[in-house]
Amino acid sequence: MSAPITNGDAMPRDDRGLVWVLAFGGIVVSLSQTLVIPLLAVLPSILGTSAVNASWVVTVTLLAGAVAGPVMGRLGDLYSKKNVVIGSALVMVLGSVVCALSDSLWPMIIGRALQGVGIGVIPIGIATMREVLPPARLGSAIALMSSSLGVGGALGLPAAAALAQYGSWQWMFWGSAVLGVVAAVAMGLSIPQRPAAKPDGTLDLVGALGLGVGLVALLLAISKGADWGWASATTLGLLALALAAFALWARWVLRHRSPIVDLRVAARRPVLLTNIASVTVGMGLYAQLLIFPQVLQLPVATGHGLGQSMVAMGLWSAPAGLAMMAVSPISGRLISGRGPKTTLVLGSIVIAVGYFSGLFLMGSTWGVMIAGVITSGGVGLAYGAMPALIMESVPTTEMGSANSVNTLMRSIGTTTSAAVLGVILTQMSTDFQGLFVPTELGLRTGLVFGGAMALVAAGVAATIPPPWVSDEE
Repeated sequence: MSAPITNGDAMPRDDRGLVWVLAFGGIVVSLSQTLVIPLLAVLPSILGTSAVNASWVVTVTLLAGAVAGPVMGRLGDLYSKKNVVIGSALVMVLGSVVCALSDSLWPMIIGRALQGVGIGVIPIGIATMREVLPPARLGSAIALMSSSLGVGGALGLPAAAALAQYGSWQWMFWGSAVLGVVAAVAMGLSIPQRPAAKPDGTLDLVGALGLGVGLVALLLAISKGADWGWASATTLGLLALALAAFALWARWVLRHRSPIVDLRVAARRPVLLTNIASVTVGMGLYAQLLIFPQVLQLPVATGHGLGQSMVAMGLWSAPAGLAMMAVSPISGRLISGRGPKTTLVLGSIVIAVGYFSGLFLMGSTWGVMIAGVITSGGVGLAYGAMPALIMESVPTTEMGSANSVNTLMRSIGTTTSAAVLGVILTQMSTDFQGLFVPTELGLRTGLVFGGAMALVAAGVAATIPPPWVSDEE
């Protein structure tokens, strides 16, 4: 077991270069995930399909990332992390090119699935940092890498909105492909080639397939349940399939010599509670991504909208994402000085403060921006702490897999939150000049939900034991 992350000297120039290259790779990947958000309204006409079918362009990226994450994480344990992280970036590049050349639904779905695979850059990049950097410098490096998730969205949303409104939508994907190539080349030049952490293992293909079936069934049921009906045969059938698949998968991996996910490691209290906290942080995170943009864009005549254009909405939202990077040095110092557990508790509380302040600040664009900055600042603290907690609690041979599972837990949290908030806003909506828009009470209820989930995350994080406490104690 590794020692806790401690304070140390400033990061040498070479180390800083490596960390910034990995963070840039994370920014590019997260940017590719959010590119299509400004296109949602026009995707049906672009692809010649229905709105329901076009929604799969978003859903498939989530599913592909969820399934590919643990697989790429295990590959990062079995083979050189440098090769795997570069490979993840290049798969994302291929997906971007396919999307740019698409003029119908299926090529776009395939391209977006390939873009989803690129999410492996972030957990494997964090695991690479643990291999390469001394423990005293890990805190700030992990916080910076984790903040890349928010920065990518912050930069991608206004840029994609501007291109969608004033240029060609294909430029978004060509730009993503170029940035991906730059990131892959930079990682190839800066990441040292090191031997595999677990060279004697093999990729558990049966375990990967079982995990994939369970995840796809679960996430499909959660993300599409509102459209299909929560009591429909399709939704209930998928939930039953997920339950059966996970049960069979768990039985398989517990007997496998080199499982896709080591459940014995995942069941250790520090790892298990960190992953539970990650789900609730993910649930808390999504509320601001859904609610604040709606408040900014709803017509002023509704009484609770601010009437901003798509581009203006992206620009008012950008500081929130940039706040994640701004707090990364603070997160690193807190992780080094007070420990990742304290940092996670504090970050979750700050997220809650951001949501509850939004209840009073949502009447102006500046107020929405300030509430978003506070919330995202808390996310930056929490996202830096979670992988640090995981890396304190798992052996070197499980770093890639454990970090990927932790990333997956956040995705499950955001997906679940999307489903819950979808129900809340749908039930609390009204007709406004032919448009079905959320009421002010619905938006405020969503903010309360996000704040409550953040407080639950703080409570769970407070119970995480030190990594050196055994499960028998």
